[in-house]
Amino acid sequence: MSFMNRLVDERFLVHRQRATSFGGTAAAILAVCLFAWRLYVDGIWNWDLLAVGITAAAVKFAVMIWSGLMN
Repeated sequence: MSFMNRLVDERFLVHRQRATSFGGTAAAILAVCLFAWRLYVDGIWNWDLLAVGITAAAVKFAVMIWSGLMN
């Protein structure tokens, strides 16, 4: 057994996957909220923030559909 296999087990990988998922979702929500704030308060369309939010949502749904079809 290698040194890394003793340090990193399945629980660590599951926690890392869950943390990455929550972090990505939080970042997408923040991007959409910033887009809405700048649109409604400042009257400025920030297409880059909207693109980040839409891309995150599209990737999440695509992975969910792909996982459902493959399992």
